[in-house]
Amino acid sequence: MAYLIPSEFVTKMVDAGESKIFMSTRDTLIRAYMAGAILALAAVFAVTVAVQTGVFLVGAMLFPVGFCMLYLMGFDLLTGVFVLTPLALLDKRPGVTTQGVLRNWGLVFLGNFAGALTVAFMMAFVFTYGFNTDPGPVGSKIASVGEARTLGYAQYGLAGWLTIFLRGMLCNWMVSMGVVGAMISTTVSGKVLAMWMPIMLFFFMGFEHSVVNMFLFPSAMIMGGDFSIMDYFIWNEIPTALGNLVGGLAFTGLTLYSTHYKTAPKRKLAASGKEAMA
Repeated sequence: MAYLIPSEFVTKMVDAGESKIFMSTRDTLIRAYMAGAILALAAVFAVTVAVQTGVFLVGAMLFPVGFCMLYLMGFDLLTGVFVLTPLALLDKRPGVTTQGVLRNWGLVFLGNFAGALTVAFMMAFVFTYGFNTDPGPVGSKIASVGEARTLGYAQYGLAGWLTIFLRGMLCNWMVSMGVVGAMISTTVSGKVLAMWMPIMLFFFMGFEHSVVNMFLFPSAMIMGGDFSIMDYFIWNEIPTALGNLVGGLAFTGLTLYSTHYKTAPKRKLAASGKEAMA
C-alpha cells in the first residue's frame, strides 16, 4: 500500500475540488447519475444480505463494495463534493466562485437522485414481478425502513429533526474519510482498504446518507410505504443533506485543510524561553 503523506493527499483534495467545479455539465451529470445508481444497487445488496442472513453486520461489511466501485470509476457523490469543492474556494483558486460550488452541488444532487430513482423503479419492478405480487421480505424491509426513518422521526418534532441532522453529520464524517481514503494510496488495494473501513462503520451505525436515502425512500414509497413525498423531504432528505454538508466539511475537509495544507507557523521555542525568563 503506497501511502501519500497528508500534505500530498490534501493537495489532491483541493485539486479535485477545483477540477469538479470546472467540469462540464454533461460530465458532472453522467458521473453523478452513475454514482447514485451504483450506491443504490449496493444498498439493495446490503439489505438483501442482511435479510437473508438475519445478521445486519454482514450486510454492513459488504455494503462498501458499491462505494469502492463508484470511486474507482471516478464517479461523484453529493457527500464527496460537499467536502472537496469548498476547499478550492478557500484556497482562492483562479475562477472558483461560490456560484460555481453551488452549481456543482446542484448538478450532482440531480444526477445522484436520477440514478438512485432509476434503480428504485427497476428493483421495485423486479421485487414485484412488474407490480403483480407482494415485494417479498427484502422489499418489505426497505418499505419499513422508509416509514421508520420519516414518521419515526416526525413523532419527536424538532428533536427528531435534529436527530436526523446529527446522524447526517456523523455519516459524512465517516463517508468523507472514505473519499479521502481513495486519495491516500496509489494502489487499488490500498485505496479499497482505506475506503472500506469508514463506510462499513457508517452503514452499520445506521447514520443517514443523503444519496442512499434517495434510493431507500422513493423505493419504499413505490412498494407500499405509508408516508408522503413531503414527509420524505422534510423528515429525512433535507436534514440529512444539511447534516452531510456540515459533518463532512467541518470534521474532515476543514480540519485536514487547516492543519496539513495551511499549516500554522512553528512555535519559536527560543523566543518563548526568553519571554518566560523575563
